[in-house]
Amino acid sequence: ITRAKFIETVNSVIQQHSGIGINKFSISCDLHKEDSHHLDRWIRFAASSKAKIIDFDLKLFDYPVEEAPHFPLEALDAQGSSFVQSLSLAGASIKPSSGICRFTVLRRLVLNSVQIFGDFPGLLAKCSRLEDLEIIRCSGVDDLIVPHKLDKLQKLLIARTDVQMVVIHAADLAHFEYEGRLIPIVLHGCSKLEKATIAFDTTNPSALAHAFNVIPSISPVKILIVRAIISTYAQSLELPLRPQGMFMHLRHMTCQIVVYCRELNEDNGLLQLAHWLDTAPQLETLDLHMLYLSSGAFFSAEVAGAEGPCMCRHDHLKTVFMGGFQCYKSQIELACSILGNASVLEQLTIEPRLTEALWGEDDYGQNRDIESRILPGVCEWAQRTSKRFGKVITVLDAPLNICSMQHSV
Repeated sequence: ITRAKFIETVNSVIQQHSGIGINKFSISCDLHKEDSHHLDRWIRFAASSKAKIIDFDLKLFDYPVEEAPHFPLEALDAQGSSFVQSLSLAGASIKPSSGICRFTVLRRLVLNSVQIFGDFPGLLAKCSRLEDLEIIRCSGVDDLIVPHKLDKLQKLLIARTDVQMVVIHAADLAHFEYEGRLIPIVLHGCSKLEKATIAFDTTNPSALAHAFNVIPSISPVKILIVRAIISTYAQSLELPLRPQGMFMHLRHMTCQIVVYCRELNEDNGLLQLAHWLDTAPQLETLDLHMLYLSSGAFFSAEVAGAEGPCMCRHDHLKTVFMGGFQCYKSQIELACSILGNASVLEQLTIEPRLTEALWGEDDYGQNRDIESRILPGVCEWAQRTSKRFGKVITVLDAPLNICSMQHSV
């Protein structure tokens, strides 16, 4: 359907509808700036019909973000009070002002690819019942600092938005997710935080340490997901270390790490994980997904007798998964360190193949060669190491006769 036909159809429906009984008003169309008068009409209709859920996806596929149509927020509370409980905008621009003050029942606000002008923190401060705030690929906000308390906020997601700092007061926050550059993040009063996802899109060598060490507000979490890029090409940056035991409640941790290195068997930042595991003495499950990118060959034989880094004893770590395990030196050192110090470890599962859901089957051409060249070496290492530590080591995709190995010492 063409854009013109879509606009004509929506206008026809609105003209014939009384506006009574509408719960959700949703538009998905690549509107241009010159179509703003149609957008204004649709928003006025949604407001007058007292719709509780409003969703406008105006696309941005075939024109610059500067041409995004303006979404008049003030039209939603023109009736004297806003009935909107959920507002989702994509491909638009907004300009919050002091005159917008009636979003008293708004519980969910999602902004995707939105240009933000005006007083955005001031708008958030007036959303006293906000429970879910998601800001994705937005521009115009340098510092996301909300001095007022958002006592009902339970979920906060900030992804690929070029902010310099995040400061939020949210006593009920349970789920925090951030994806972007290394920036100061301060979450005040978040004692109920249960899950955090931290993803840094930078090759700064301190990115992994930054995730664990420089966001003290995430200490109460039970589930932690960390995504980071490690580059041994860059100069290392020392950071102060988080005291041991700071993640006292952490039970489940997932790490997705990309390693850029000159040589696949050289020492690299992956071994930082041994230290950060020491900060979570109650950890029960560790999922580690690794992707190595190097100018050298993609597979090198493991270094005989490799020992793990210094690591404290873990009395609760029962399950460990290591994806993308191809017997590189740092992988072996980390695995041996875990096997030697996890006293109740029930099983170490290693998968030489890259996890397709995370990396893509053919992204780097590694999966196609793993079975013939890498898998036999991984299985041989698993057999020797299982005998050495007396632990179960399962190799996924291995032949049935050697897929699981356990030896007593």
